Amino acid sequence: MRKLTYAGALNEALRLEMQRDPTIFVAGEDVGTYGGIFGVTNGLLAEFGPKRVVDTPITESAIIGMATGAAAAGLRPVVELMFIDFIGVSLDQLFNQAAKMKYMFGGKATLPLVLRTECGAGMSAAAQHSQCLESWFMHVPGLKVVLPSTPYDAKGLLISSIRDNNPIVFIEHKMLYGTEGEVPEGEYTIPLGKADIKRAGTDVTVVATLAMVPKALAVAEELSKEGISVEVIDPRTLTPLDEETILESVKKTHRLVIVTEEVGHAGSSAEIAARVAEKAFDYLDAGIRRVTAPFSPVPFSPALESHFIPSEAKIMDAVRAVLGAPETA
Repeated sequence: MRKLTYAGALNEALRLEMQRDPTIFVAGEDVGTYGGIFGVTNGLLAEFGPKRVVDTPITESAIIGMATGAAAAGLRPVVELMFIDFIGVSLDQLFNQAAKMKYMFGGKATLPLVLRTECGAGMSAAAQHSQCLESWFMHVPGLKVVLPSTPYDAKGLLISSIRDNNPIVFIEHKMLYGTEGEVPEGEYTIPLGKADIKRAGTDVTVVATLAMVPKALAVAEELSKEGISVEVIDPRTLTPLDEETILESVKKTHRLVIVTEEVGHAGSSAEIAARVAEKAFDYLDAGIRRVTAPFSPVPFSPALESHFIPSEAKIMDAVRAVLGAPETA
């Protein structure tokens, strides 16, 4: 099977859906002329023209407000906010309008809106351009939250998100855009709310998201040389969250490590840990461990940023800890 980059898979998903459905349009800062800051919308302006690929002003509130109105009026906007950090400018439009409109109109309104945005550290982009804020959106009824970690998932999940009739926050990690993986030609969908077992195992369950998934898989491969069998689960969506897959894995392995790049305080890792503690406590043979970023702004210094981002060594230590081995880091 052919390989595509994560960015290329997203681009293909957008192109296929825009060819299929003329009500879909793309809008955001530099999405047309420059193909987006990370190249995801390259070539779309030339193919679909300026009425369907719209460069917007640098005004996040206007971008989300426009998308909310367009979706309510029958179009299917896919808009991009260049960095997730700037989403605070548009919280009213997203949290109070897009997320609430269907409820406020008694189910008569549909909001097929996809908000693509980029998160994550690793580029020395400093505190205002490097955060992972997915837990913000988990807290808002009416929003779906999607986090692809591979090119295959990126394409299938974006197609599913565009076809969904609810507002969706589609979060991409900056450090994944250049990664490659096998991606089928043509259209395919991945159900929202269905986790993927990236690697089967029997000793420890590791739930990881976004850029932490390849790190968790690398740790699982290394530990397999010592006879430790690690099951790696990627939830792929946080809302809806596939509790069943996670709980069944914990009931099998009896141990759980959760790995995210978010700040741990009140993050998605805390929600997942709470649900497992509530619904599978009797199956646990060790306390749940979380590997997250510290409660700090993201540093600009490359050395400090490297320390800030959860590492393979920290994941390995957490796995060893739930197995009863001493930590080294």
